[in-house]
Amino acid sequence: MSADGELAGEQLFLDRFPAEARLVRATLWSAFVALGIGALGGLIQALHRTGYVRIIESADYYTVLTLHGVLLVISFTIFFLVGVFTWAMTRSLDRPVVSERFSWTWYLLMVAGTVMAGVAILAGFVDSIPMSADVLFTFYAPLQAHPLFYAGLAVFIIGTWMAGFDWFRMWWRWRSETDDERIPLQAFMVLTSMLMWYIATLGVAIEVVVFLLPWSLGLIEQVNPLLTRTLFWFFGHPVVYFWLMPAYLLWYTVLPKLAGGRLFSDPLARVVFVLFLLLSTPVGIHHQYVDPGIAEGFKFIAMTNTMFLLLPSLLTAFTVVASIEHGARQRGGEGYLSWLGELPWRNPAFTGMALAGLMFAAGGFSGMVNAGMNINYLVHNTLWVPGHFHLTVGTAVALTFMAATYWLLPQLTRRRIYSRSIALLQVVLWFVGMTLMSNAMHRGGLIGIPRRTAEPQYSGFAFDAGFSTVGELRLQIALGGTLLFVSTVLFLGNVIVSLLERPMTGEFDDTLPPALSGPDDGPEVLDNLALWTAIALVLVALAYGLPLGAIVADGGLFGPGISPSPAWLPEVLP
Repeated sequence: MSADGELAGEQLFLDRFPAEARLVRATLWSAFVALGIGALGGLIQALHRTGYVRIIESADYYTVLTLHGVLLVISFTIFFLVGVFTWAMTRSLDRPVVSERFSWTWYLLMVAGTVMAGVAILAGFVDSIPMSADVLFTFYAPLQAHPLFYAGLAVFIIGTWMAGFDWFRMWWRWRSETDDERIPLQAFMVLTSMLMWYIATLGVAIEVVVFLLPWSLGLIEQVNPLLTRTLFWFFGHPVVYFWLMPAYLLWYTVLPKLAGGRLFSDPLARVVFVLFLLLSTPVGIHHQYVDPGIAEGFKFIAMTNTMFLLLPSLLTAFTVVASIEHGARQRGGEGYLSWLGELPWRNPAFTGMALAGLMFAAGGFSGMVNAGMNINYLVHNTLWVPGHFHLTVGTAVALTFMAATYWLLPQLTRRRIYSRSIALLQVVLWFVGMTLMSNAMHRGGLIGIPRRTAEPQYSGFAFDAGFSTVGELRLQIALGGTLLFVSTVLFLGNVIVSLLERPMTGEFDDTLPPALSGPDDGPEVLDNLALWTAIALVLVALAYGLPLGAIVADGGLFGPGISPSPAWLPEVLP
């Protein structure tokens, strides 16, 4: 192994670590099952809400919306994440997992949790089954789900915690044998990501286990809706970065190789992940600008913290683009921009990741709008918001994962991708489909079209679309959603057929080149995970201690509650 911890051989990952390759394959297959089901739900929503094709009742729209959200933004992303992180830890430390049985246990817990939550959601389609979970991805009170849904979420989160412990055990054993070496970059990225995850999931664990699950079981009569909402967003915003961190890992370590070059700066990459550890969690209140129970001062602090999060994103844009440019110039590229023509655009893995990064830049601009208090009031709970996160998790993350699969699959199966042409078409279709759909969503949000509703048009009210028509926006959403579903089918079909290919023979170079500026060019304090974790906890306490205390003082720990039953409606409505 080289000085920076990267492998120097030319054997497949499958040959070096067959047990770990089986585990990674299992996590990816689980992610792809969730992707397929969730994408079908997305197509149904896009066509239903635009009025072109309606195969479900509007009441069932919320079941589909919940299924789409939970499977794609929790199951698909995190199953893929644990696979990539297991691969990254194993290859960067050059050692197997400590216990195969323990590793398979956390994987099976994640599967069990997904199945439990999925059953509770799907039961909403069957009137004769007294079970439902139409609470959307944002599963806070006063909406109430069946206890099986909350129990499934808890089991899934426990599985991710165990996965993180698995990777820390690998690092501790590696550290006991290599006291003087810097943490390999990929391992550093995994460990800082998990530290952030442990902090962020404290909120959702308390929300689900202490409040929502006992409430749904009838053990407590009511909950404090604002408290559960705040605990959810304690987790709900940093989970966005938990999805992004494996994408960042791939952009920093794999994308430069695909471009023919090397990472520009290892220390800058470490700084970015430290900043995410510090800043990801103390920002969740910016999702609650319109909540009257939180003081304006706390919201302003959350806005300020959110603006600081632009820094790691800007550092990433600089570092990754510099790394890609280095690769292009190694391939003969010249000039200020003409070097772009020397990049391997026919490689679906490179093109998919590059387009995902471009979409993430666009998502960053709309995210700045979401973060600003005064501008947020214009777009809050409108179609602008799903337009934004379909650029981030829906493209920056999802498209990166699909593109990376084209590079990882041969290492894990010894099978070549069945068709690189289909793969290239697939990533371009996703980019085009998301461009159409997210553009229309952003524009629709600006004119006030709501989100989360089966029927976007208010009764007796017409939206003014300005220089375009609402019908044109509807067409863009329907067409974009259809292209995204076609892209998903092409991706899954290409992967499945690839598994039927004959095994490759000979050697396969899956090594990753060292950075132009290596870890020794940065201060050793960057690797002090205990220090950064302590600072992160202090920042979380400062950002959430007073708001949570005020919420409990004003409304009580378990109330005033709001009944999930609509029985009060006749009393207040004519």
